[in-house]
Amino acid sequence: MPFAAALSEHPEPAAAVGEAIGEVVERLGEGVRPDLAAVFVTAAHHDAFADVAAAVRDLLAPATLIGATAVAVVGGHREVEQRPGVSLWAAAGIGEVTPVRLDALPTSAGVVLGGLPPGTAEGGRALLLLPDPFTFPADGFVDHVSERYPGLTVIGGLASAASGPGGNLLALDDRVHADGAVAALLGPGAVVTTVVSQGCRPIGHPFTVTRAEGNLLHELGGRPAFERLRELAESLGPEERQLFAGGVHVGRVIDEHKVEFERGDLLVRAVLRADPGTGSLAVGDEVAVGQTIQFQVRDAASADEDLRLLLATEQDADAALLFTCNGRGEHFFGDPDHDATLVSELIGSPAVAGMFCAGEVGPVGGQTFLHGYTASVALFRDRP
Repeated sequence: MPFAAALSEHPEPAAAVGEAIGEVVERLGEGVRPDLAAVFVTAAHHDAFADVAAAVRDLLAPATLIGATAVAVVGGHREVEQRPGVSLWAAAGIGEVTPVRLDALPTSAGVVLGGLPPGTAEGGRALLLLPDPFTFPADGFVDHVSERYPGLTVIGGLASAASGPGGNLLALDDRVHADGAVAALLGPGAVVTTVVSQGCRPIGHPFTVTRAEGNLLHELGGRPAFERLRELAESLGPEERQLFAGGVHVGRVIDEHKVEFERGDLLVRAVLRADPGTGSLAVGDEVAVGQTIQFQVRDAASADEDLRLLLATEQDADAALLFTCNGRGEHFFGDPDHDATLVSELIGSPAVAGMFCAGEVGPVGGQTFLHGYTASVALFRDRP
């Protein structure tokens, strides 16, 4: 198996990274040099992150190394929250991997991007992205990528160990950065697919947007959007009504050329406010006349169901990198290790690693978006 993952909860960072490296070497085989390694550590190991990354680089000798600090980490079927943790993942035999240090500056004309190498737009490539949420305009970056590199698959998550600028750390080969973004550009030899579970369940029927302006949804199917929402609420049973009261969302179909659409075809955004006077709804996304939307609710059961359904066709994957929202975890699901267990069990592999994120990046309907409350998963397969 060319993939391996390991997790250590040892409180001493040197011992933790040593345990993780030893387990990965044992699973990959002595003398195997990975094409790519990814290391994630919790805030308890923040001060030792540079040493942890250096140990991985020296002892595992990956061709490319990326990593980040996070509020919690994933390894195998386990999630380490609010305690020391080091998660290490490695892949061999996936071909060319290019380390990328990204610069993106917001301007009045949009985001000015630097760092992506020539050939990025070539088909079959994927970018594993680890940004700092305070110093890198991730939302502008994904808009830029969708426009300039439509064939590029981008998936990853924002570092989450800190609550302000300078507190997160990112590793790229022999350097550690406290700002910007790091990434690994995978060549066409890597067999990568993605799953973005937005954790919602559709309710009611789809509607066509018949009047809208910016993020204001005025009419659905020729009637005020607020009336449509109120009618839906009145038609729900007690259980769904309780979920509805906890917050309602809209799912917008990305590819309107599809005759039928499923969960993975809709971009989910929150309903921010409702105005009974005007009959309008403000949502967390721009909407346009002619688009199709469907109301959504989110809870632990819906999130579990959504991830299971999306992974149902991916059970032959050999490994995964999981970027899950820091709003999920035990607090959301009521039980520990939910997303990690589900991914590792459904793909049938322990080679799963990742982190809890302050925002997740991944494609919906063929376009890249920045998400919240999602589980974004990069699935790897051994080359035939």
